[in-house]
Amino acid sequence: MQRTSRLKRELHLLTTEPPPGITCWQNESHIDYLQAQILGSADTPYEKGVFDLEVVVPVRYPFEPPKMRFLTPIYHPNIDSSGRICLDVLRLPPKGAWRPSLNIATLLTSIQMLMNEPNPDDPLMADISSEYKYNKQAFLRNARQWTEKYASQTTITSKTLDEENQSEANLLKDSNTSQKRKGGDISGCSKKPRSET
Repeated sequence: MQRTSRLKRELHLLTTEPPPGITCWQNESHIDYLQAQILGSADTPYEKGVFDLEVVVPVRYPFEPPKMRFLTPIYHPNIDSSGRICLDVLRLPPKGAWRPSLNIATLLTSIQMLMNEPNPDDPLMADISSEYKYNKQAFLRNARQWTEKYASQTTITSKTLDEENQSEANLLKDSNTSQKRKGGDISGCSKKPRSET
């Protein structure tokens, strides 16, 4: 009961007063499964990227932290290829820093800050961490490329447009096929040549 009322309050706050660059909403009728988006901050390699996350709220919330992971691939030393996030506030003590006084908005803001300032000393991806420490230009270039490939609005928009164009083409093709089956021409003209008299 406490979990449900707290989640409703938090979702209301996330809807009416979301942190800058963060949105979060309930997935259909499941109150324990949320979706979130974090916009990449300016002056970072994730700038102009839109990153989707899933948030699974455990039964013991707020005494256990929500499980969060990235659905959008991201090139980051603290986020692995499965989207798992290495962040102390996502774990219970003694190894973690989760407290029941924290909330989902705080966690999403912490993840956004981690995106802005990676922690290469506590990595999930050792190779990316090493690159971040010893070849930052290569890290920045790779992170930008991943952002453009997986998280940019133009990528999302062009996929949507391609799907729409494909379905329009299929509709037109189906329409032409049905017209031919009826024996008629789309233009309404007869295909029979006229005999000259």
